Amino acid sequence: MRVRLLTTLAAAVLIGQSAAGPAVYGVCQAGCSALVVACYGAAGATFGTVVAAAAAPPAILACNSAFGVCSAKCAAVAFIPTP
Repeated sequence: MRVRLLTTLAAAVLIGQSAAGPAVYGVCQAGCSALVVACYGAAGATFGTVVAAAAAPPAILACNSAFGVCSAKCAAVAFIPTP
């Protein structure tokens, strides 16, 4: 359900003829957040409740790493003009 909502929102943002970098950045970050919450759920944890330390379970560390990569890609998207 969240993915469908995010896809619809992304499409709505991308339809117009404007430089909508900041709006696309927000949609991208929302997608990253939804993915990391799902990743944590699959690992049996709740996002925001596990301390990011070396002693954290490997699945949680992988979720954190993927979230960081996704967020970094969103930062690049913010500077791309959207036609």
